[in-house]
Amino acid sequence: MQTASPASALKLSPRWLFCSLAAIFLVLWWSPLAATFSLSIHDDQYTHILLILPISAALILLDWNPQDVLTRLSLPIALLILAAVLSNFILGRTGTLPADILLSLQMLTFVVSCMAAFVLCFGTRAFHKLLFPLLFLLLLVPFPGFVVNAIVSLLQHSSAATAHAIFILARVPVEQRGLLIHIPDLTLEVAPECSSIRSSLVLIVTTMVLAHLLLRTWWRKLLLIALAIPLAVAKNGLRIFVLGFLAIRVDRGYLFGRLHHQGGFVFFLIALAGVFLALWILRKSEIKQATNRNRIPA
Repeated sequence: MQTASPASALKLSPRWLFCSLAAIFLVLWWSPLAATFSLSIHDDQYTHILLILPISAALILLDWNPQDVLTRLSLPIALLILAAVLSNFILGRTGTLPADILLSLQMLTFVVSCMAAFVLCFGTRAFHKLLFPLLFLLLLVPFPGFVVNAIVSLLQHSSAATAHAIFILARVPVEQRGLLIHIPDLTLEVAPECSSIRSSLVLIVTTMVLAHLLLRTWWRKLLLIALAIPLAVAKNGLRIFVLGFLAIRVDRGYLFGRLHHQGGFVFFLIALAGVFLALWILRKSEIKQATNRNRIPA
């Protein structure tokens, strides 16, 4: 009969400690967690939240190295976890905050407590190695209503301006008044539903993961993520233009057909292709820079 050595038991103890803390956190934060995932399922503005946990877990497993684990129980980290638990307890019993802000704060304390537990169980070296997937968990925090409304409004106005510019480039007579775009015999309104906030946030999240996996220099990663924002706006403007152009030149039915209601994925793929093009350029320049740095003079 083979028994586990003390060394192997000690090696497994950080994982068991983290799993135990995670189970406790699930119980303590069950209500805000259930509310967040229910929101992400039933509200298109929060669909991206469904991607965060599996992506973060996959990135942690991909980069996990047991040699990075160096556990030193830290009193400040333990106190941080305790503070997060107490904050969640206090927030759950206050009736002064709006429900959306309360949920955001509760989820923020949950994510902070999970990151603190990771440091407590596996050490700062492992935390630094897995900094991106751990910070990526902050996207589990749902935006409060006023932030979502600001994002939707920004997407509406920028998409209308982009569509207006494309109509001009296509030499279609056009006039823009706020969110209204006037073209021959037709007026298009960029409603909140036309902001495409769901696909825009998914595009940005996807770009963040691609930048982390395929680029090395931090400024190139930030540049690629920054480029995803105008690409998200451009795809919305292009979609408005295509629908309007087809409506006045082919058939008004395009304003109510499948391309309008289900064609967002096509324009998402166009924007994603733009992300891959920018990624290819940045990665090529990164490889060239590394080659020049490693080249030995004759």
